[in-house]
This record gives sequence, structure tokens and C-alpha cells, in this order.
Amino acid sequence: MALNLDDIRTLFLTKGDAQYSGEPVTQLEHALQTAALAEEAGASDALVTAALLHDLGHLLHDMGETPTLAGVDDVHQYRVIPFLRGLFPDSVLSGIRLHVDAKRYLCATHAGYQAALSADSQRSLALQGGVYTAQQATKFIAQEGAHEAVCLRLWDDLAKDPTRTTPSLDHFMARAARCALPAAPVLA
Repeated sequence: MALNLDDIRTLFLTKGDAQYSGEPVTQLEHALQTAALAEEAGASDALVTAALLHDLGHLLHDMGETPTLAGVDDVHQYRVIPFLRGLFPDSVLSGIRLHVDAKRYLCATHAGYQAALSADSQRSLALQGGVYTAQQATKFIAQEGAHEAVCLRLWDDLAKDPTRTTPSLDHFMARAARCALPAAPVLA
């Protein structure tokens, strides 16, 4: 089943108050903060939308606890793609799909990055395949959309501040509507 923009808003409003795994913010606060950081950096509508939706896959199922504590990689970066295909172009989908691999890349290529990850990000890194080898890192960064996914990942890492204020969900949903595919239904 494909999601439309109203479905996405509803998902955030009904499940977004769940705690973001192991962090002092909710899923919605994390999404809004990531999108706000992208916006502040001057990112395109597509990249801001990818930043907003990068963890939407977590909201598509109920684990009941932090997946990593249960030793589970919930593959959220892939889980959400079929629901968004037909609504957004690849410029949005690739950032979502590649943001986990961008963490693996940054751990391999940026000194101190891995050590600075939160405890939950450290656990998920191991479950997601660990740090890339030099060859894997080179292959990753050569992919279309990889550089944007690295930016998204860096904003993702910073989007865990319980005191940060952001624009509203509606603000970012309007940006999402601007980059939705022409055949996609618009917000009501």
C-alpha cells in the first residue's frame, strides 16, 4: 500500500510521540530537527523531505521496545521505500535508503565519527553490518545520492536535542508537497 501526504502526516501525528530509540527526543521531534537542520543548510526540497522522512520506517511497525536492544535491525531505511515509491522521486528516496549506509561510510572515513555515536547508534551500527572497509566506502560514495545521504546522516546525528525548536510538521509537509511526483495526491 502506497502512502500519500495525508497518510504521512497522520503517521507522524499518531505514532510520532514514541521515543526515538535510546535518545531524549520523540520520533517526530527527531524528524523535525533533521529536516530543520537540512533547511538551515540550504538543502533542496527533496533533501529536506528525505531528512524529514528518513526514519519513517520505524513508525510502520510496532516493536514494543528499542529494536537494537532486542538485537534487531528493523531495516527501516528499506521498509519505507515501497510505501513512498510513486509519491516521491529518487532524489528523496535515495537519501532515505542510503542514510544507514552513510553512517557505515562515515565511520570508515572520518576519524572520531564512530566514537561520537550514541550508544543506540553504536548498537545499530553492529546490527547493520558494521564499519565499511575501504573498498566498500569507495563503492558507497560513488553511488548517485550518496553525498546527499552523508549530509542527511550528519544532520540525523545532531537531531537529538530535547530543547531545540523547529518549524511545524505542516511547514515541512508543504516542502514535501512541492517535490512530490506530479501524479501524487496533494495535501487536503
